Amino acid sequence: MKMFSVSHKTVFVVDHCPYMAESSRQQVECDVLTKSRAQGVIPLAPVSKSLWTCAVECSMEYCRILYDIYPKDKLVNYIVSDSEFHILNSWRQEDQSTHELMSALAAVGPPNPREDPECCSILHGLVAAVESLCKITELQHERRTSLMDMAERVANRGRIICLTNAKSDTHVRMLEDCIQETILEQNKLAAGSDRLMAIQQCELVLVHIYPQGEDTLVSDRPKKEISPLLTSEVHSVRAGRHLATKLNILVQQHFDLASTTITNIPMKEEQHANTSANYDVELLHHRDAHLEFFKSGDLHMAGTSTRENGLKETVTLKWCTPRTNSIELHYCTGAYRISPTDVNSRPSSCLTNFLLNVSESSHDPSGKLPAERAKAQLERHTRYWPMIISQTTIFNMQAVVPLANLIVKETLTEEDVLTCQKTVYNLVDMERKNDPLPISTVGSRGKGPKRDEQYRIMWNELETLVKTHAGATDRHQRVLDCIVACRSKPPEEEERKKRGRKREEREDRTEKNGSKDTEEKSWQESERLKGLLDKEEQEAEVIKDSPDSPEPLNKKPRLSTEEVQPPERAKGPVSLLSMWTNRITVANSRKHQEFVGRASSVNNKFELYQHLKDENGMDVHENGKASR
Repeated sequence: MKMFSVSHKTVFVVDHCPYMAESSRQQVECDVLTKSRAQGVIPLAPVSKSLWTCAVECSMEYCRILYDIYPKDKLVNYIVSDSEFHILNSWRQEDQSTHELMSALAAVGPPNPREDPECCSILHGLVAAVESLCKITELQHERRTSLMDMAERVANRGRIICLTNAKSDTHVRMLEDCIQETILEQNKLAAGSDRLMAIQQCELVLVHIYPQGEDTLVSDRPKKEISPLLTSEVHSVRAGRHLATKLNILVQQHFDLASTTITNIPMKEEQHANTSANYDVELLHHRDAHLEFFKSGDLHMAGTSTRENGLKETVTLKWCTPRTNSIELHYCTGAYRISPTDVNSRPSSCLTNFLLNVSESSHDPSGKLPAERAKAQLERHTRYWPMIISQTTIFNMQAVVPLANLIVKETLTEEDVLTCQKTVYNLVDMERKNDPLPISTVGSRGKGPKRDEQYRIMWNELETLVKTHAGATDRHQRVLDCIVACRSKPPEEEERKKRGRKREEREDRTEKNGSKDTEEKSWQESERLKGLLDKEEQEAEVIKDSPDSPEPLNKKPRLSTEEVQPPERAKGPVSLLSMWTNRITVANSRKHQEFVGRASSVNNKFELYQHLKDENGMDVHENGKASR
């Protein structure tokens, strides 16, 4: 029963009877005496507003402040009462604006002083106000629908603010009794209807307005419980600025607001542009904005002062020149909507424009609250969020920064899409040039992944980042399509990359293994040659010993193993060249019979005509001449 408070529904009932056309007797000067006035011109006489005009202006200020600070869940229903009631708006959200109310009031017009007072009464409007409180608002309907069988738990409370000129205290009590009876009747009707809700609590705030200079006929009375369903309070106020102050106090009490006054704001004078003066601007906001302020103990930075009515205090803050250095800025502990008390004054207008210029956009087309927009922005920025910066590539690359900053935006412009596509093309050009990437080597052996693998990792990360935002708009999808298209390489490019990877692998293996692999291969080759020699020797022995295989005529007698192998072999491994030379020597010796000249040479020299001496008994000298 606590889902909706009394402040959810507020019904204004404004008296439109003939006596409200009486003057408030607060004069307003329309012509200010100046030196530039020509002689003989008679100044305009001052004017005064009627009680009706004062009531309408003050009630509109009440609604303006309410709509500024609570734009959604606090609703107002405005009723005018004369010979009948006139409902100017409904509980629907589209009717909740001062523009709608002012347009409706303009159509009603001022009270007719010649109308019969006996036919007019504020009671018509009060009865209509009770009936209006029994109607279900959109928010109440949503809650009742969501709770289904427990719809009775949704409370229906409201407040009626009546602006009238009462006759006496007895007249006030009569109005209270009428409202009490109407509530009981409407609750009986609501019990058997799905379109109405019974009233659990109603607050009546009766404001008696009387002209200045007259004595009031109605006494002030604090809040009093008339019945378990109705409480009432009475305020007797003079018309004019006193009524405006009273309504300002009431809106703060009804919606738990507080006041903050910015003092000593420097502002240039309108008539003298070269001079400036200091002004004060009072702002209204929710009371929670002061909670952290008082908890922090920073009372020396501000003071409290009592305004002229003595009923409400305001916290004063001294203006200081805004700082652009983040070090000098204070931390933000909360954000609250504000509303100036005097919205039409020049200082309030200047301060409001200044705040709008230095803040975020003041208008959100989606209608989201600032807190909702902040949460949505945080969610977009953290959809792809590596917990360790060393485990990512794209967030360490300066070339990816333009795309990474733009892709997280809720909407992209055509210029943003072009910037993202240009970033992708730059990455393609880097890959073509084989530029190095900031790949982390933490936890890996050696120099890390190959260059082609580095770019594969980079493209995967970039595509994952953009995919998380591709569903936002068509322009986000265009950025993803650009990345996918640039990653698809032609077949010849893939073949070239494959050959490059194989070449890099071979070079890295050679560099990594070094001389160790060379020695191991040499020893393996030596063992292989040794095996071949042993195999050939075994085959030769089999052929020699076989009776069916006569030894060929051109075969030289087989050399022993000791003659072929160098003596160094017994001492340890021999070089590859020595092993290869021995193998060739043995193989050649088995292919043909040794040349007779090489076999009978002395000191590698063969003596020509060696049989001539035996036949003729002559010596042959080197020059070919014979001697006896």
